[in-house]
Amino acid sequence: MCGIVGYFGKRKAAEILVDGLRRMEYRGYDSAGVACLFDTRIDVVKTPGKIKDLRARVDAADSVAMREAVQGIGHTRWATHGPPNEINAHPHLDASGRFALVHNGIIENYKEIKSGLAQHGIQCVSDTDTEVLVQLVAYCYQGSLERAVSEALKKVKGTYGIVVMSDHEPGKLVTARCGSPIVIGIGKDETIIASDASAIIPHTRDAVYLEDYDMAVVTSGGVEMFDLQHAPVNREVTAMDWDEDAAEKGEYAHFMLKEMFEQPDAIRNAIRGRLDFEMGTAILSGLDFSPRDAAMISRVLVVGCGTSMHAGMVGEYAFEELAGIPSEVEQAAEFRYRNPIITPTDLVLAISQSGETADTLAAVREAKHKGAVVAGICNVVGSTIARETGRGVYLHAGPEIGVASTKAFTCQVAVMLMMALKVARTRRLARHDGEELCRWIDRLPELAEAVLRQNDAIKAVAKKYARCDNAFFIGRGYLFPVALEGALKLKEISYIHAEGYHAAELKHGPIALLEEKTPVVALLNNVPGKDKTLGNAEECKARKAPVIAVVSAGDEGVADGFDDVIVVPDCPACIAPVPTAIALQLLAYHVAAERGCEIDQPRNLAKSVTVE
Repeated sequence: MCGIVGYFGKRKAAEILVDGLRRMEYRGYDSAGVACLFDTRIDVVKTPGKIKDLRARVDAADSVAMREAVQGIGHTRWATHGPPNEINAHPHLDASGRFALVHNGIIENYKEIKSGLAQHGIQCVSDTDTEVLVQLVAYCYQGSLERAVSEALKKVKGTYGIVVMSDHEPGKLVTARCGSPIVIGIGKDETIIASDASAIIPHTRDAVYLEDYDMAVVTSGGVEMFDLQHAPVNREVTAMDWDEDAAEKGEYAHFMLKEMFEQPDAIRNAIRGRLDFEMGTAILSGLDFSPRDAAMISRVLVVGCGTSMHAGMVGEYAFEELAGIPSEVEQAAEFRYRNPIITPTDLVLAISQSGETADTLAAVREAKHKGAVVAGICNVVGSTIARETGRGVYLHAGPEIGVASTKAFTCQVAVMLMMALKVARTRRLARHDGEELCRWIDRLPELAEAVLRQNDAIKAVAKKYARCDNAFFIGRGYLFPVALEGALKLKEISYIHAEGYHAAELKHGPIALLEEKTPVVALLNNVPGKDKTLGNAEECKARKAPVIAVVSAGDEGVADGFDDVIVVPDCPACIAPVPTAIALQLLAYHVAAERGCEIDQPRNLAKSVTVE
């Protein structure tokens, strides 16, 4: 959610901080601020609104620190405790103005701490839980900033990623994490701390990822890492493989549009070197499964949230159809709290684009505690879920900046298909059937390109429905989760109320809401279940609802009598989710663009949900 950046080096800190925050805008935020320490003075500039507003305030500030400091911290806030205003924006200062702190996460016992501080005459001026933390650090200070931070954090319940500085100890930044990511970029004569690699890659590719309860002290002498008891810890320096240009829009109007058109290459990267055409299987070394290990799996449990959960639902169908393994998909928050039944022969797959999703991470820990085999499917190398599972598959989709996930979803589906194929070949899937599926997975980039060539036609359809207030998406089998995902995309970026349903559920209530201004997107691909879904679409048309039919190439006649048609390539049912989802992404995008919505940063949404 929120974005953190800290800098200590030889360059002007304010410029680097503001640029780092700009690079993390996609995470979602409603206010921003920076604090710079120069000599023995901390100056703070913060504002509700966008980074451009912050930049203007920093440029206009009558502050030597904003012009000359080589040390500072910055933050973009997504409001949790208190409205998005200047007082609640980060960085926060203590009552003396000598300590500054930025924080991602939620302090669950902040009211208790706040009450205790009040008994010592320390009053908070904001509505936030974060201010309580900086006041507590100042209260604990006895000559060592890192010890004050560790003592304060020992009293905290909740999640945090923080960076702290004090004019008592200029030339020092202290950072720590628990449940909220922190990455430290190690440059030449400078160190950059951030909650996201995108703020670091313009400066260095060498990074250290903190683990929960780690604390790092940054000085001119380098970076030292400890746990909260001040025992030294060692964390490996890794090379980030992001391309800096990949985090820029280039010629595209929005990141989302760019990332949709990147899908052919993203999928190629996801499947490259992972298909064994001779044996009709997949090569996924990160899973660390022998054929015998795969054969011993008795059940597959997939945990995720939002778009990742929808990709998991496609995987559920694939594991059951191809491998004959009972499979379930759980919303990650529900999984962690309902005391699920898990056995040592269960395979739990945790899907998260960022690898930092709080509920999914908690589900991973619960599954590991109960003895399951746990694997991650993540896009971000070095992310917490990737590290804690210890096995899994990276998507290699490249940075996804738009809040509404596009290329990560299609790569997740591609990876799920390969995982199901790998397990299926240890069971009942014949070699020639595996070979055929390999060929279709290998064609996914080609199918994606075919849909993207329909961009103008889909845009024309979108213009007709851009002013509607409600929409339904219906599908069956592999296309049911695609209906859910299509509805999610539309509501995320256009703010149209949209719902996805299994086509059979339409008559069990939702059909009562159909009217002339409520379009229904019917997924009528040439796959099993088409005839039943066609009947449901006819029922919608009979009630005067406009129907947008998504059909397979060569089967356009099925859409006769419907209002509009979107054509996608003809392919097997398990492959169909990828081209169909891309068509629905384009539809949602062009509806949102026609409505003038802020597509890359939809209101109230964040890219990475790192708090419950």
